[in-house]
Amino acid sequence: MLGQFRKDYVALNLPSTSADSDINRRWPKRRLWRWWNQLSRFQRSVVYMLILAACLTALYFLPGTQPIWSPNNGKLNSLLDKDNITPALSLLPPKKAQPLENSLDNEEPVKDRYMNNDTQNKKPVLNKGNLDLHGETVTSNVGQIHSPPREGVKFSGPSNERQSAIVAAFRHAWKGYKKFAWGHDHLKPITGTFHDWFNLGLTIVDSLDTIYIMGLAEEFAEAREWVATSLHFDVNRDVNLFEVTIRVLGSLLSSYHLSGDRMFLDKAVDLGTRLLPCFNSDSGVPYSDVNLATRKAHSPKWSPDSSTSEVTTIQLEFRDLSRCTGDPQFEDSAAKVSLHVHTLEKSDGLVPIFINANTGHFRSYSTITLGARGDSYYEYLLKQWIQTGRTIDYLRDDFIEAISGVTKHLTRRTAQNKFLFVGELLAGGKDFKQKMDHLTCYLPGTLALGVHNGLPQEHMQLAEDLMTTCYQMYAQQPTFLAPEITYFNINEGTTGDIVVKTNDAHNLLRPEFVESLWYMYQVTGNQTYQEWGWHIFQAFEKFTKVANGYTSIGNVRNPLNTRPRDMMESFFLSETLKYLYLLFSDDPNILSLDKYVLNSEAHPLPIYDT
Repeated sequence: MLGQFRKDYVALNLPSTSADSDINRRWPKRRLWRWWNQLSRFQRSVVYMLILAACLTALYFLPGTQPIWSPNNGKLNSLLDKDNITPALSLLPPKKAQPLENSLDNEEPVKDRYMNNDTQNKKPVLNKGNLDLHGETVTSNVGQIHSPPREGVKFSGPSNERQSAIVAAFRHAWKGYKKFAWGHDHLKPITGTFHDWFNLGLTIVDSLDTIYIMGLAEEFAEAREWVATSLHFDVNRDVNLFEVTIRVLGSLLSSYHLSGDRMFLDKAVDLGTRLLPCFNSDSGVPYSDVNLATRKAHSPKWSPDSSTSEVTTIQLEFRDLSRCTGDPQFEDSAAKVSLHVHTLEKSDGLVPIFINANTGHFRSYSTITLGARGDSYYEYLLKQWIQTGRTIDYLRDDFIEAISGVTKHLTRRTAQNKFLFVGELLAGGKDFKQKMDHLTCYLPGTLALGVHNGLPQEHMQLAEDLMTTCYQMYAQQPTFLAPEITYFNINEGTTGDIVVKTNDAHNLLRPEFVESLWYMYQVTGNQTYQEWGWHIFQAFEKFTKVANGYTSIGNVRNPLNTRPRDMMESFFLSETLKYLYLLFSDDPNILSLDKYVLNSEAHPLPIYDT
């Protein structure tokens, strides 16, 4: 018996019996049971729900676990991460090429993987430039998360003989690269050696989405494995912001969107973070180079200025990285550059080819061209506008003004056959030079893309005229391959339209014209563009194919002495063969222009609503 008395009484404590001890031991349970019986049915339900929620929360945060239920589509997602393979490839037998399918439907949300309190609370700086063309404030949407398109094309492999021929060419190049240059940037196919530029395995990374689109399961698996295990960005070496962005960052993001494999996004975040110091200049215009290990950025060694095209051809990739992760700093940094260039004085929309990262101003009296160092500035004006759902008006308006400037200041016709070409302005826009880079042959395709998105119809006439000229740059050479640079005869009363100088007669396996062929065919359906592309591919096969791949050549004017240069650039696999494969597809919507915008290295990225 246990008693408790006031202090003026004596307490007598006797040893408890075994029964009493048993009661004491069971007392907490009895009290809990009595409390539970006193609860109403509703109160018990609430307790059950709280316990269930606590268990699910604990399970969610256990190491290595992932949610298996997608609230977006109500379907069970396949958990294949433990095998480090993509959902699409996991169902394929090893070492056997089978069609790959776009797996966007199985993509899991990644917003929470990268967003923290800092990024969630960070105020977006700009999306539509904060200022429109008239200087009025515009509401920003940076930081809003938009899932990639859920409905993508299915890539079932080649559907006809021409596509099969392109796949065979890719496999031939890939075989040589794998044998002699695996893990290095470029293959030297004649000597069976390699060339390194950034030590980032450029050919592997740059080719990822080409392999996926062609449906090459075995090649994609081996490339993916190398990226997962051997691609590291802690490289104590300077790299070019522009080149690494379009080739590596662009391909990682594209491969993530097409395959649904988050490993590619993880790599993209790591790389993008290492590139951000380039924007730490006084003006916000990025420095051209950065050391990926030390993260120190600087201007090029040969000049205090950056190329205008390079600083304005990184926005698609950095914007997409922000949209994938929910971290606005990537988009903010790159979009500010476009807005800054928008505010600078131009000549009817045309820009000089050099800009200083510290002052933020163009270099006085520098060349105006749509070739090297100027080309993709104009391309990304249009493509950014498309990428953001055609909502950033100043990008569209700057593009339209620039094309008007091109027509007014840069176009001329040859003396004999009246071929239209785009020349250059030297000395700050005073002296015209009748020179056109092969790089400029991207322009017809870009114009056609703009018309497809509602821009002035007269742009299509300009595109068609330029296509004819670019084709003649190929057709008038004995090898049927275009030189790097072409000069045009504009002197009335003389004969001949095209002049190729000895130092300009090389062909680097560039993609720009076949890129335009694909866009023009997509927009017009004119099969003549397919025929032109087939002629060019046959020329590549005849004059650039060697035992271990494909090589650039030094002389397109002499089929008996092409002077092979022993170099296969990564863009031959990433762009040239990809565009040819797309051009010959029986399905005109194999890569829909209404769902994807292709970056300057032919890596498709999704189009967003804003």
